[in-house]
Amino acid sequence: MLRIVAATRHDPQGFRHQTLLGRALDKLSFHTDLCVEVACGNSNGLPDVFNAALARAPDSDVLVFTHDDVRIDDWHLPQRVRDALVRYPVVGVAGNRRRVAGQPSWAFIDAKFTWDARENLSGAVAHINGGAELVSYYGPTPSSVTLLDGVFLAAKARVLRQAGITFDPLFRFHFYDLDFCRSCERAGLELGTWPIAITHASGGQFGSPEWKAAYVQYLDKWKK
Repeated sequence: MLRIVAATRHDPQGFRHQTLLGRALDKLSFHTDLCVEVACGNSNGLPDVFNAALARAPDSDVLVFTHDDVRIDDWHLPQRVRDALVRYPVVGVAGNRRRVAGQPSWAFIDAKFTWDARENLSGAVAHINGGAELVSYYGPTPSSVTLLDGVFLAAKARVLRQAGITFDPLFRFHFYDLDFCRSCERAGLELGTWPIAITHASGGQFGSPEWKAAYVQYLDKWKK
């Protein structure tokens, strides 16, 4: 079973009709090997939601961790993800082939939000900007990477369990993805990007007080 895991502040009806993910799932409903696990009315951090789903999932499940403001545009999603996991233990849609000291996101190399060089990036994500939808193309896929964008992360439940990987609750909404990727790297799990079509309605909250506080915690955790 492929299990899509997300959290939303909406109730179930609101999730289905008012979120990009909820509306997109109707398009995928013909898949008999796909299920959805959404924490509705959620006020917990994403690691709490993701870890709970991982704890409940059978070893054979494939987990896709995503956001409620993501529209899945690829109706071949289960096959795409399974093909990707044959090549890489952990998969995303966008990432960076390297990591530098103090890097605050998969794409930026410093706290001034300087983009890394194009040759280090991989993947593509469509973004909604006002009434327009444009594809942000970062670089060729598939590709082995060091960091993945947390907007879409996929792995087999068995693989994460055997490696002892979970999401750190310290990082409620920011840096949970970078921390997860570094934990996977430390455990010897290769990360990779794969061509899977999604649209994201948010560019993130870089520079917010919550983001800055999480950045300090992230640097402190990994300073060694």
